[in-house]
Amino acid sequence: MSDATLDIEGLHDAGPDYLRAGHSVLSWLGAIDHKRIAILYAASTTFFFFVGGMAATMIRAELVAPQGHFFTNDTYNKLFTLHGIVMVWFFLVPVIPTTLGNFLLPLMLGARDLAFPRLNLFSWYLNIAGGALTIAAILFGGVATGWTFYEPFTSFYANGYVTLALMGVFVVGFSTIATALNFIVTIHTLRAPGLTWMRLPLFVWSLYATSLIMILATPVLAITLLLVAAERVFDVAVFDPTRGGDPILFQHLFWFYSHPAVYIMILPGMGVVTEIITCFARRRVFGYATMVMALLAIAVIGFFVWGHHMFVSGQSSYSNLIFSFLSFMVAVPSAIKVFNWTATLYRGQITFEASMLYALGFVGLFTMGGLTGLFLASVPIDVHVTDTYFVVAHFHYIMVGGMVSAFFGGLHFWWPKITGRLYSENWARTAAMLMFLGFNLTFFPQYIMGYLGMPRRYHTYPPEFQVYHVMSSLGAVVLAVAYLLPLFYLTASLFRGRIAGANPWDSTGLEWTTTSPPPEHNFHTTPRITRGPYGYHPPGEAARV
Repeated sequence: MSDATLDIEGLHDAGPDYLRAGHSVLSWLGAIDHKRIAILYAASTTFFFFVGGMAATMIRAELVAPQGHFFTNDTYNKLFTLHGIVMVWFFLVPVIPTTLGNFLLPLMLGARDLAFPRLNLFSWYLNIAGGALTIAAILFGGVATGWTFYEPFTSFYANGYVTLALMGVFVVGFSTIATALNFIVTIHTLRAPGLTWMRLPLFVWSLYATSLIMILATPVLAITLLLVAAERVFDVAVFDPTRGGDPILFQHLFWFYSHPAVYIMILPGMGVVTEIITCFARRRVFGYATMVMALLAIAVIGFFVWGHHMFVSGQSSYSNLIFSFLSFMVAVPSAIKVFNWTATLYRGQITFEASMLYALGFVGLFTMGGLTGLFLASVPIDVHVTDTYFVVAHFHYIMVGGMVSAFFGGLHFWWPKITGRLYSENWARTAAMLMFLGFNLTFFPQYIMGYLGMPRRYHTYPPEFQVYHVMSSLGAVVLAVAYLLPLFYLTASLFRGRIAGANPWDSTGLEWTTTSPPPEHNFHTTPRITRGPYGYHPPGEAARV
């Protein structure tokens, strides 16, 4: 065990752990403890994940046959709209910051809570309200616009359900902004004495970079959706071409947010993976300062590449050239991170716990998705594969393969800290390998059929593409099993899992110096950091706190 410890006796005197500090429903629904709010977010995002996953399952079932058998064209459109909106806005964007971030940030900083505990709880209620509005609009109404709400698609629906769905996403944007504001203020003001900027865990840095994007980009999406709603309600001409509006303006505003949103989803995953790799390679991270600069560079450059989504929209060739160059530029800091993870693993004393398998899966899938992103940054190739399954595969390799692997890796890594219990490593390793296998079987064939010209979002398709769709649907079954397995063995661990102890992984992060589960107020006394920099130190050389 490392010597990076606090006064554990004092911690045991700090009162009951956060799980035992009240058992009533109201004690949870009115909680201002960041750890309990993280659990609330975990419950809600899990629900949204399964709603979006069920829609994806029905889509894959429909696409087994070229002519389809189960749904009408309109119902199919509603299904991929439900899948896209729920998975992007209500799972992929918030899941790591609001669950692992909420739970761990104060612990990693040596703080008692986030800077604004009540705002934290309010953000969860906003998230629930936005999700309820959006899902109700899609399930009971007529929303088949896709997750992008492109004009003139939204203009085709005269009912009010599209506006209701827009308002749901609008509301959840304020939840995102509240979380980001809370994180930024907490990191600036509540760090423990001696925890300087260059001693911060890289997961904290990833949350900081993500929060900056949330604060700066989300208002652009909010005003864009508000303008679409105003156009529908008040009959003003903004984006609708039938009224004299400009649909290309919508694309500029939408992608100005939505490309940085890709990094809102992936940057926290990068932070999680760094924590896991440094722990199970038993080495401090290679190039800590470079990793920090790469995180911030991704956040900054990400604001300048939105136009690469619009190579076929009619923008000038000069704009295409600039956006193509910037898209290649943003790949540089991403490549630096892959190099640094690889260098950290080099000559490490690597052990393959389940969370490490998920982290390695993230590195592989993210690298594959990133390389195909360079194809899309090239204007001639992008023109060829735009709106095909090639784009679908690229997006899912980054967002689902990468980000979800990181989330599951972080969930398994910090599960003993969150619950105080250990899970079955054998079942967890099985789930991790099934996820990697199932994901590649699902989405790699989509690269091939996309390059061959299979358009996305089509309900029927030429028979020559059927073999690829059948492979994708088979992979989706394997992937569904991999997603469901943790639900069972993690739940079982709550009742039959072995007691974890404070630091079962022998990690050196400050969060592992508290009891598991942590006390209600995290630390009996404020820790004081006296050595650094942050990263894994072998026993006898660990950073003292």
